[in-house]
Order: sequence, then C-alpha cells, then structure tokens
Amino acid sequence: MQISAIINFLQTVAPLGLQELYDNSGLLTGDADDTCTGVMVSLDATEEVVLEAAARGCNLLVSHHPIIFSGLKRIDTGHYVGRAVAAAIRNDVALYAIHTNLDNLTSGVNGRIASLLGLTNTRVLRPMPGQLRKLVTFVPHGSLGPLRDALFTAGAGKIGRYDQAGFSSEGTGSFRALEGADPYTGEIGSRHYEPETRLEVIYPAALEGQLVKALKEAHPYEEVAYDLIPLANTDGEHGSGLIGELDQDWNELEFMRRVMVEFSLKALKHTALRGKLLRRVAICGGAGSFLIKDAIRAGADLFLTADLKYHEFFEADGKLVLADMGHFESEQFTADLLFERLQEKFPNFAVLKSGTDTNPVQYLI
Repeated sequence: MQISAIINFLQTVAPLGLQELYDNSGLLTGDADDTCTGVMVSLDATEEVVLEAAARGCNLLVSHHPIIFSGLKRIDTGHYVGRAVAAAIRNDVALYAIHTNLDNLTSGVNGRIASLLGLTNTRVLRPMPGQLRKLVTFVPHGSLGPLRDALFTAGAGKIGRYDQAGFSSEGTGSFRALEGADPYTGEIGSRHYEPETRLEVIYPAALEGQLVKALKEAHPYEEVAYDLIPLANTDGEHGSGLIGELDQDWNELEFMRRVMVEFSLKALKHTALRGKLLRRVAICGGAGSFLIKDAIRAGADLFLTADLKYHEFFEADGKLVLADMGHFESEQFTADLLFERLQEKFPNFAVLKSGTDTNPVQYLI
C-alpha cells in the first residue's frame, strides 16, 4: 500500500479545506507514491519521535502539530525544527500533519474532550464561515434517483442532525447537440426539449471535488449542467470549540477535580469561582483564548482550554469560570483518536502509537 492511501483516507476524515489560513497541515516531507512500511501517530513530530518511527519500521509519521509551521528558509540542525526535518529526510520518514482541520471537526479533538467529560447536546462554539455551498443540477426524470443517491453518498445533503436533504422541482430543459457530440437523447443539429428535474443539495465546501466527480459519473448527460453556489449559512458541523451540557449540575471545584483526574493534570489554573453550579461547559483543545467571548455569549458556566495569558483571565469578568489545563494536556488524546481511526480503516496494517513524551512543559511539585 502506498503512503497516498493513508493520506487520502485522512483527508476524508479531516479535509485540508477545513484548516485555518495560518495552518500548515498536509504532507510536509516525503513522497506520497512510496510504499508505506507502517504508520505511527503522535501529537508532535520532534526529532525523537521521527527516530522512534524509523526504529519501529514506520516510514510515515502522522502528527497533530505540524513541525514546519511558519516559513522554513533553511534546515538548521541547531534548531529543533531543523533537526526533526533532517532526521525525517535522512531516515526516509514522510511527515504528515493533521492540525486545525482536525480541530474544526465536532468529532475531532474537542469531540474527544467532550466525550471524556460526559458532555451532551454539543454544538460548535464558533462555526467556520464560508463552509457551505449548494449544488444545482438538471437531470432527466428517470435518472433522478440514482443521481441523488450518488450525491448523498459523496457527502451532500447533511444539515445539522439530518442528512439526505435535498429539493427537486420539475421543468423542461433544452439543448442542441453539435457535430461530434454523443447526446443521451435527441439528434445532432436539432434543438431538443427534455422533461428534467432540478435538483438542489447543500454540501461542505471541502467535499466539492468529490461531489462534482460523483455528479459527472452518475449523470447520464455527456455534458452536465450544474451550478456551485457559495452560501452565507453557517455550518454547525465545523468550527472552533464546542459547548455542551453536563449530565447533572456540578459543583465548580468537584468538576475541576474531575478534569484533573480525567486528564492526569498536575495543575489547573482558573479564575475566581462564582459559587454557582455548573451545567453548560465550553471547551477548546489547545490555545482557545480567542473563544472567551463566544463562550460567554453561548451561556457557558465554565470554559476549559489552554495557553491563557495573564490579562486574558480578566476577560472572564465574573461571567464564567476560565480554566487552563495546559496545551499538551488538552490534546494528549489526539494520538489515540488518530490511532483508532486508522486502525479501524486498515485493520491488517501496521499502525502504531508513539511512546515518546513530547510535552515541553514540566512541573515542580
């Protein structure tokens, strides 16, 4: 199996179109056409992790954090990034990052945190803009069913907790086949009128390529007429952070102690307690200070995230409790998430989890 087979699957799980503009997800080093000897997953792609992958017979390392994040002008082995890239090249280990495109999935990093904390009725805290589009096409009545099924299978028609959603209306289409055409119906040189159905379906922008491919393969016409329309609607399935409800009202201290146990925390920084019971909790794995106001607007009693700066704690302003669990700690189960998805898809292939602790933050207790 080629490395590209693993990559193609990962891009169906978390399409690259879902990554933030500042991000650098995708294949960073290596040749996707190489035969894959094994894949190892990790949170980070440091030199130690790269060497571990090579030692364990894996020539593909899938990490959450991209080791090449900002511009890389030179491979300087005096710096940890250069050492990791050099080790990957020397040992022929391809590096693939699946970062904010995984963060922006409800079933991704935040989905795993929500599951560990028992949150239900979760929804995206800040939906991504520009992620929904509409496909409109026209098909002979008799071909409507197979075409609609093909589009639904390709990922169209999902709205919130509903799928296979679409709209159809009947009308009459016209065309004239020119010399050299191979028309589905009608004659060369003569205008033809065909009873057609107009079909409309919503789809995530990241799936546009595979949707158009499915459309052309399932449509009976040689030349398919279709429109791709950007929408202002927000997509509740993709975006930053999650907010959900606890199974019961929790005392603030008891809930934070639960967080410490679930995530094996040595410390948990937080703002002043409000002396109120918790019911709605917002979460964001990694650095989530940009979502503080979103959490307040959403009515969260507590916002659990990481990498909060001193002045950002003031933003709580008594409206909720802010809790900082640490960046590594908030994303430590990401490798488990990737491992499970890959093992489920490729049960007879070597999928390994890194055993290297890459947390750069240490605590003196």
